[in-house]
Amino acid sequence: MYPMLVALFFVPMAEGIPPVRPPNFVVILCDDLGYGDVACLNPKGKIPTPNMDKIGREGMTFTDAHSGSAVCSPTRYGILTGRYAWRGRLKKGVLGGLSPRLIEPGRLTIAQMLKNRGYQTAVLGKWHVGMDWEVLAGKTVTELGIEPLAQNRNVDYTKPIRNGPNTLGFDYFFGIAGSLDMIPYAYIHNNRLTASPTQERDFAMMLGKATGKTRKGPAALGFEASHVLGDLTEKAVDYISSINQQAKRDKPFFLYLPLTAPHTPILPTAPWQGKSGLNAYADFVMATDDAIGKVATALEKAGLSQDTLLIVTSDNGCSPQADFPALLNRNHHSSHTFRGTKADIFEGGHRVPFLARWPGVTKPGSQSERLVCLTDLMATFAELTGAEITGDGEGRTKLPESAAEDSFSFVDALKGQGLPGGRESIVHHSINGSFAIRRGPWKLALCADSGGWSEPRPNSPKAKGLPLSQLYNLAEDIGETNNRITELPAKAAELEKELTNLAANGRSTPGPIQPNTTPVNLRP
Repeated sequence: MYPMLVALFFVPMAEGIPPVRPPNFVVILCDDLGYGDVACLNPKGKIPTPNMDKIGREGMTFTDAHSGSAVCSPTRYGILTGRYAWRGRLKKGVLGGLSPRLIEPGRLTIAQMLKNRGYQTAVLGKWHVGMDWEVLAGKTVTELGIEPLAQNRNVDYTKPIRNGPNTLGFDYFFGIAGSLDMIPYAYIHNNRLTASPTQERDFAMMLGKATGKTRKGPAALGFEASHVLGDLTEKAVDYISSINQQAKRDKPFFLYLPLTAPHTPILPTAPWQGKSGLNAYADFVMATDDAIGKVATALEKAGLSQDTLLIVTSDNGCSPQADFPALLNRNHHSSHTFRGTKADIFEGGHRVPFLARWPGVTKPGSQSERLVCLTDLMATFAELTGAEITGDGEGRTKLPESAAEDSFSFVDALKGQGLPGGRESIVHHSINGSFAIRRGPWKLALCADSGGWSEPRPNSPKAKGLPLSQLYNLAEDIGETNNRITELPAKAAELEKELTNLAANGRSTPGPIQPNTTPVNLRP
């Protein structure tokens, strides 16, 4: 079922030291999991997450890790390319299930980079960066947004899908096109649906709530949203089991597992219902934690855990769909001490859980305050497999200068070395296209509001009359309550100039300046 590769490159070491085989990589990307939902990151949290806590105890927790965006599609673009999505066509919002391919032709992806290095590559789960369906004659689908109901049947679901994961370096794909609350409600195996979506379905947005439904549209017979987390977990366990002997010998693998949970529809199965004592969202987080535990156990049973860098993270902060008032009533804060939620420019929108376990390399129970972005996975994996993003490398493969423009390696942090260099600043981006830049403790947001879903919302009465920018010192004010923009205009000007240069130069990593492919408006 799973294609294999034959070549393998080894990480070159100092002269006289035998080469070290690079690790397998497993990246588990949770969907809308809040920083405060992971017990080892939030001791005051009320949701038990024993499996993520175990990974934290056995590895390293990063406390200043961020998604490339405060919402789904742009973050996933960044993970796969090592590049901020706003440099391309997607300036705000997310894609739909029928959206065409977002990743540009010819752009190197993390999967293709690893495949070139001899890795087996697989993605199991939520894709959500577009693929090219066969659009019916005379019909259209929305290119950079969620398609309206009228477009649900504008594609031929019986035809092969072009420019999906298999075109972008993945040997194997099983999953869904967009979010689990988007059509079509059907599984895709490589480039075809496993069953034709002949039905029309929708699902409850949260178990136990009478109001709120997902978008109604095409669904395959027997497809149940509540089964997807379990199905993807089973596929991941089977994949690990199927490749264990090859991976032990000379064929390392990269498994990208973008889960659909705990994103809406929030539908924990019967064994998890009521387990948390909080609400259905908390139950779903527990079910997600259990799925992560099953993948970790599969690595151990296959004898692969010692040779695998396992990373668990989230694509953005927790969504208000989790029912924050109900959780807060039980003294649980999904955004921990941070302001805002998914979609926001505030820390709650993009500061995410980030756990890394690599036995023998990452020190058990260690913690890193290194500034990390999910775009950094590509440079990190490149370094660990002997490739370089820029520069000549003593026999190592040099990646194109047009690749991974916003990706900084954090290998030294994983090894506990704390060497100088690496990422010094980061650009944040909200659902409506608002920008912020962070350097050291200072964060400048070029908007008066949240840029997203929490108050003050863009164009809301609460936002009117506020300063047009926000400046916070996170070391003193992690809750972003004291806007110092009028007090420190020189610091704000300094940060805005850096952001302007980063946007115009087309890259934030060292290398030749190249103009952005599309214009960037820093104040949309």
